[in-house]
Amino acid sequence: MLYAVFMPAALPPFPKPQEPHDTPQLLEVESGPGEPCLRADAARNRARLLEAAARLIAEHGVAGVTMEAVAAAAQVGKGTVFRRFGDRTGLLTALLDHSGRQLQADFLCGPPPLGPGAPPLDRLRAFGVAVLYRSAEQLDLQLAAQPEPCRRFSHPAVQALRTHVTMLLRQLVPGADCDLLCLTLLAYLDPAQVHHLTRQCGMPIERLEAGWLDLVARVTGTERPA
Repeated sequence: MLYAVFMPAALPPFPKPQEPHDTPQLLEVESGPGEPCLRADAARNRARLLEAAARLIAEHGVAGVTMEAVAAAAQVGKGTVFRRFGDRTGLLTALLDHSGRQLQADFLCGPPPLGPGAPPLDRLRAFGVAVLYRSAEQLDLQLAAQPEPCRRFSHPAVQALRTHVTMLLRQLVPGADCDLLCLTLLAYLDPAQVHHLTRQCGMPIERLEAGWLDLVARVTGTERPA
């Protein structure tokens, strides 16, 4: 494997803010309807619910995460979970957004080649490898949390990935329609396709990694790494 990029199977710990703060987040995690800014106690309760959901995933898989089960694990009423996340998809999306912020932090300000400081070609290669391994580790959660088709490509997490890849492409192939070319590259990394290839077709993730490097080389007109 060219890059030693492995995403942890366990989700990173959830923050427990004690007071409201104005520090910008890398990705917006959706709050409940009418709650653009959470109070400190509401933020703590939200983190508590997400921790309970993460424990259920670790113990029973994504199928074990229901609004009722999360309420019982967090020792709150079921209505509290619905008010905070809307529905099960909203809850799973919040879990996925939390881990997605770490990926975004890695490519925005982490060490090279994924982060700044490496040539754009190396960063694009490393980006796809990181996304592939993250998908492999969290595939069930990613599939369960996918928004409905009309919101899928407008989700903040997807927009963050698209912005990053488009920026790299504009440096590598400035004469191309990089907005559309970006969509082609991101389609290769789609969780549903990763699921089909790895679990239904039995394809090893190393082959998908090699395919990503080959795709990047062909799109950018560069040589594949040795």
